[in-house]
Amino acid sequence: MGMEGVGRNLMSVKTKNPVARELLFGDLWEFDPAPESAPAEIKGRYGLFIGGKFVAPKSKKYFDSISPRNEEKISEIALANGADVDVAYAAAGKAFPAWSKLPGAERGKYLYRLARLLQDRAREFAVAETIDGGKPIKEARDFDVPMAAAHFFYHAGWADKLEYAAPGRNLAPLGVVGQVIPWNFPLLMMAWKLAPALALGNTVVLKPAETTSVTALKFAELIRDAGLPPGVVNIVTGFGETGGAIVKHPTAAKIAFTGSTGVGKWIQRELAGTGKRLTLELGGKGANIVFEDAAIDQAVEGIINGIFFNQGHVCCAGSRLLVQESIEGEVMRKLKLRMNTLKTGDPLDKNTDIGAINSKRQWERITELVDEGVKDGAEIFQPECKLPKKGFYYAPTLLGGVTQSHRVVKEEIFGPVLSVLTFRTPDEAVEKANNTAYGLSAGVWTDKGSKYLKIATQLKSGVVWGNSFNKFDPTSPFGGFKQSGFGREGGRQGLLEYGELV
Repeated sequence: MGMEGVGRNLMSVKTKNPVARELLFGDLWEFDPAPESAPAEIKGRYGLFIGGKFVAPKSKKYFDSISPRNEEKISEIALANGADVDVAYAAAGKAFPAWSKLPGAERGKYLYRLARLLQDRAREFAVAETIDGGKPIKEARDFDVPMAAAHFFYHAGWADKLEYAAPGRNLAPLGVVGQVIPWNFPLLMMAWKLAPALALGNTVVLKPAETTSVTALKFAELIRDAGLPPGVVNIVTGFGETGGAIVKHPTAAKIAFTGSTGVGKWIQRELAGTGKRLTLELGGKGANIVFEDAAIDQAVEGIINGIFFNQGHVCCAGSRLLVQESIEGEVMRKLKLRMNTLKTGDPLDKNTDIGAINSKRQWERITELVDEGVKDGAEIFQPECKLPKKGFYYAPTLLGGVTQSHRVVKEEIFGPVLSVLTFRTPDEAVEKANNTAYGLSAGVWTDKGSKYLKIATQLKSGVVWGNSFNKFDPTSPFGGFKQSGFGREGGRQGLLEYGELV
């Protein structure tokens, strides 16, 4: 029996036989808690990592890191001021000559060592990432940590082969690089930025997001254990003022930023005329396009993954579903049925599909946008689910009956919220998909390869997935167009962003 038949039978059980419905949807569908038991090894207080060691901030101030899963304090994080940033850049500048002149094979050894050390402590880092950021443990365990290690392995292989990255040209390091990473993938985004910079011979001053600094500081322990020369990597923590000091510092030869479009615009204005190199990976409002000839059950799984992975805290999330009118009813029916199986709750539970929203501030923004969408006429669907009383949780949400002018369709919500639009023809699908200020990602679902290839070339998007979504690989470049930023991370293209052709 196909899924459509199963859906009809389940609906009939719901209306005709409450006892059978309870057997199907009740205790038999409820998993016992399966909490992750590995220790996170999070220290009660972290200093700044400058010059190869942890040091107290010159500000003598610390701020609390709060776990979104239960709103409990997990650590105290050093608050860096401008003077701390000066010291970090000085340490990176001092380390640059020797590190850049080190043979590539030797730099590669350090990167391989970092990758292996991360693998050795993978379970510990996964638990720490989940506690600090709120993402489900199975995602941190199966995606974030392995992919972070993979980026170090991949770029370690490039370190002694740089002459092949740009045939006919030599590739020289830029100098000291300032990097600012976001809170949605703290460990992975750090790996995306650190690995290519170090492989090319640059030194780094890096700031993690204030709500998710723990795994970056734990990674500093690996940097120390791997024996990297002091000052090659420096990690300073703090809020927007600290990030601003990194961006504006005269020593920086390049700034790499992943975060909101608003902050990205500010950085671009600040660096205008300075000669500093810049890459920006910003927001998105990705379209997931489902044609009538698609494998519907497969597409539904792709839709679920595209928007509910990491609670929708994904810049390339497929947050706009464009479904062909002829299959709208079938897709919506199966999508709602699938959403009813999602478990929202404690991210440390291995059964959890949707964990905690990263912060109270982000939870309030999601709530505000959804409430406004409903007020403006959106039809809301949320599956019945018991949310924990402590922590920041939001049920997976479907918004139908919306148009291109709705705020929930235009703005990046950055949460587990999917807006649904319909189309009749491929040209209309392309027009609606491109009708956005962003251009980071898209998905196309069809059984015709020629249709996918034609649509993919018409979409103004940095990455277009075919019959899949959220597929990543260190060898593949990633980045956007329009207000999703510019520059690439990953692959040979991402490596070139950290070098000067000479």
